[in-house]
Amino acid sequence: MAKNYIQRGDTLTIPAPAAVLSGGVVIAGDIKGIAQGDAAAGVPVDVATRGVWELPKVAANAFTLGGKVYWNATDGLATSTASGNTLLGVAVEAAPADTASVKVRLSGF
Repeated sequence: MAKNYIQRGDTLTIPAPAAVLSGGVVIAGDIKGIAQGDAAAGVPVDVATRGVWELPKVAANAFTLGGKVYWNATDGLATSTASGNTLLGVAVEAAPADTASVKVRLSGF
């Protein structure tokens, strides 16, 4: 193994860009993931950058299998609207408009 290898990178410990609860979406520049614990802004938090996660979504939005899922940081909800939002990953199953959540495979980076 190369001497400069640090880790796989599936979970990163970074300063929380804002207060976050365990299971909440964390976006820090191009790092996108799910907080593995509660943290105040600036406090280190473990962030999972891979995996499939169930996240709350905009009620009116429907997702198809493999459809892109964006994160609306203002509302704290997954959305199908790309404009002004951050690409989070893809839906791993359909989520009709009348459901409260969508299962998302994180895109990583």
